[in-house]
Amino acid sequence: MSMESPQASVLVVDRDPFVTRSIMAFLDERGYEVEWVDDGEKAYNRLDDRTFDVLITDLNAPRINGMRLMAVAKDRNPEITVVLITEEPDVEHATEAMRQGAYDFQTKPLNLGRLEAVIQQGLGRQRLVLEQHELRRRLDEQYGLGSLVGKSRQMVKVYEAVRQIAPSRSTVLIQGETGTGKDLIAQAIHTNSTRRDAPFVKLNCASIPEALVESELFGHVAGAFTGANKARAGRFEVADTGTLFLDEVGELSLGLQAKLLRVLESQQFERLGDSRTISVDVRLIAATNRPLEKMVEEGHFRSDLYYRLRVVTIDMPALRARREDIPRLVDHFYRIACDSNGKQLEGITRNAIDVLLRYDWPGNVRELKNIIEGMVVMARNGSVLDVAGIPEHIRRNTIPEVREIRIPTGATMSEVERIVIEETMKVCGYNKEKCAKVLGIGLRTLYRKLKEFDVR
Repeated sequence: MSMESPQASVLVVDRDPFVTRSIMAFLDERGYEVEWVDDGEKAYNRLDDRTFDVLITDLNAPRINGMRLMAVAKDRNPEITVVLITEEPDVEHATEAMRQGAYDFQTKPLNLGRLEAVIQQGLGRQRLVLEQHELRRRLDEQYGLGSLVGKSRQMVKVYEAVRQIAPSRSTVLIQGETGTGKDLIAQAIHTNSTRRDAPFVKLNCASIPEALVESELFGHVAGAFTGANKARAGRFEVADTGTLFLDEVGELSLGLQAKLLRVLESQQFERLGDSRTISVDVRLIAATNRPLEKMVEEGHFRSDLYYRLRVVTIDMPALRARREDIPRLVDHFYRIACDSNGKQLEGITRNAIDVLLRYDWPGNVRELKNIIEGMVVMARNGSVLDVAGIPEHIRRNTIPEVREIRIPTGATMSEVERIVIEETMKVCGYNKEKCAKVLGIGLRTLYRKLKEFDVR
């Protein structure tokens, strides 16, 4: 026998020394770690002392019988493989044992080859369950709420919305600028829903030529169009019982919007070139960086689809609207980049983070992630990331650091306004666009004020 992992541990419980010696010799020869006790009370104590992979016990073990021992073993290790053995065939006990979690029920004299086959099957099932648990842990780590970085008021509101929305069946519309993390929120909703073990299927409507989007969504039969040499399932079919995430839904043509609306209302559609109706059970999450409400007013997006999509809406904040999250995001992306690139660095300076805090991040979280990864890749092992490692275009376009401005006692409001504008212009290097942005006023208003106060 070839054991794939550290040798499996087996506890044998039987008062018949002939039976136990034969089991122990057989399994020991094949690489198992085997222990034997002759009654249920001793087995109970051993199950308290350590974890076993397999329990082989006589149904009528003295002091504590096999059924009670199985319950104890399952409480200690829910995935343990339990084999009950008995002197006489007993259909009633066998059925009850299997119902309560026994993996097999065998009658003496034992067929040791069959016993080992059952043990191997049970261990295989254990490995599969453990792999599923690990996969779920990784999904939770990568896409659960714990994976979402940020403690700002805006992000706390998003997290609370995900918690409320995830268990429902409702369609969700996620709105926000490019790079704000709409896809992560969609995955988090799926991972925290009852559909988490079913498929999560993505389609970016802007990344596929318009002529192919319908086929991608609904599939096609062979010969449906030029180049369709064989039948192909669409994303709706692949996502059956799970979640379909349509990114950039605002890019769909009006014709496709009508077909999407039909699927949302009936959960039915036909493949291209086929008259057979396909029924599915799919939750839809849509995302957009475009103003759908305005597109509805302009006739570019169907109002009925818009209202069908926005059953529940999540608005993703731009990174510049939650600057307090930038240090946490920097640390998060720094660690990921060091791990994935095998870098041993000594951290990032406060000055560097201050510069990153004063940049407007038009590409949002995605841009920050890429910048940090680039800085890590270019840094030498053992070094510290500093301002010098930040790309020049970011350093050039940062908002100036806030400085204290002294206002004389008794100054009028007009004089206060003039002083603030003068000092801000100095800090901004007399860059009017940057000054207007810092002051939070329009460029035209700034020009008017500069002329009014004769600030040059």
